[in-house]
Amino acid sequence: MPSDSAIHAIAGAAGGIIAMTITYPLIFISTRAAVETKKEHKSVYDAVIDIVKREGILGLYSGLNSSLLGVAITNGAYYYFYERSRGIVLASRGGSKGMSTLESVLSGLIAGSATTIISNPVWVVQTSQAVRGMNQPSDTSTPGVPAVKQRMGLFETVDHIMRKDGISAFWRGIGPALVLVANPVLQYTVFEQLKNILVKRRTTLLRRPGSAAATAVLTDWDYFLLGALSKLVATSITYPYIVVKSRLQAGQANALKYKSSLDGLITILRNEGAEGLYKGVGSKLLQSVLTAAILFASQRRIYEATKKAMAATTTLAR
Repeated sequence: MPSDSAIHAIAGAAGGIIAMTITYPLIFISTRAAVETKKEHKSVYDAVIDIVKREGILGLYSGLNSSLLGVAITNGAYYYFYERSRGIVLASRGGSKGMSTLESVLSGLIAGSATTIISNPVWVVQTSQAVRGMNQPSDTSTPGVPAVKQRMGLFETVDHIMRKDGISAFWRGIGPALVLVANPVLQYTVFEQLKNILVKRRTTLLRRPGSAAATAVLTDWDYFLLGALSKLVATSITYPYIVVKSRLQAGQANALKYKSSLDGLITILRNEGAEGLYKGVGSKLLQSVLTAAILFASQRRIYEATKKAMAATTTLAR
């Protein structure tokens, strides 16, 4: 039977695919907004209408295939490394439940760094696909008809990047991406601590005088809400680095001149003002909060179902 960490990885990958599929148009819009250097501001609604007019409904799903591959790799790897690190930490002190804030941060740093290095090439491809049709008008021969030929598939995009910039291009933006390891670290740390507080509080209520000892069990809604709240905190704090990373991964000429992640932040602030650091933040917050909420709830359910199915298979094999 696979290890507990492997089952968590499978469930994380599956949960990520579900969450990504549901929220992808918001990811697409926030990516476009993040790499846009013009000072005009569009609402989420206006951005959707503009993309549909120029690229059609399918334009909102450009890069979905690479995103699903990316989220499967990212979530699978993150959950695997996180649960392995978590297991080692808990085993080192006798297997007691619940991690401290410092232990959560340590596990998150290990998992996030390993995952970022592995998955960065996929996100470079996704970002390139998402921004490809940004500055290209609709087919002028037929007003309102999108130029479908603008979209490229996964392998076409990989080939295009390889021929244009070489293999090193797949690690564009790795600097800010590694800084953004702080995002899942913050997210999972906030999640773990909120979960510990909630379990402790409910367990205390269950253990009234004269009642049998019991430990509170969190519901799917608990995981959904805790996942949403923890992601809201993490993304709000780290969003400016998301903007820098998106511009570098898109291969923008001006972004590639950034000397460092910090220089990118300063340059954007100088040229575009504080608003430039938060372009697309509305759709990104909505998307990331929804994605995290769906991911945490579905990952838990898939994990439990997978574990039961494998246990049943092992029993039958005997």
